[in-house]
Amino acid sequence: MFSNTFGRRGGQTFGARLAGASMALMFGAGAALADIEVHDPYARSSGPAAKAGAAFMMIENTGDSADRLIGASADIAKRVELHTHVADANGVMKMREVEGGIELPAGAMVALKRGGLHVMFMGLTGPMVQGESFPLTLTFEQAGEVEIEVPVDLERKPGAMSHGKMDHGHKDHGKMDHDKMDHDHKDHGKMDH
Repeated sequence: MFSNTFGRRGGQTFGARLAGASMALMFGAGAALADIEVHDPYARSSGPAAKAGAAFMMIENTGDSADRLIGASADIAKRVELHTHVADANGVMKMREVEGGIELPAGAMVALKRGGLHVMFMGLTGPMVQGESFPLTLTFEQAGEVEIEVPVDLERKPGAMSHGKMDHGHKDHGKMDHDKMDHDHKDHGKMDH
């Protein structure tokens, strides 16, 4: 159904750089677009009948100034939002939309991972199918729009990154007990993310 438009040389980084370079040439944005690199994106849902899904990735700001991921869009869902998990007073984890975007400090790598920051797809227009991919447009405050291809990986375990495709040091990808999560404020379907 979907294919990887940019190829996978060195993971998704090549595609994000290519999209950024194309946009820079078209709009004269210069080096700002080249400062954002997206590594190892993947998406998942809980199954074929799921109404929601999520995308995860590593976003690296290689520039000298901070940027911010302020939005995302994709045709696979009626709504796409940036989300995170926060603990309430009782220690129950709740999913919430990130207001104001996701800060990307200069020279830093930010993880969008299960149990943490992620791109949320609500009202999926069809099932996420293992091995297929879809285009996702990430909108940055400084770098503008960067389109990437996101493969669907329903088999990846929580906290697992595709270490063969990128070198990101020994950052803590963390784990979270999703049995204690409260997702009742929005219709996310039966999602195990």
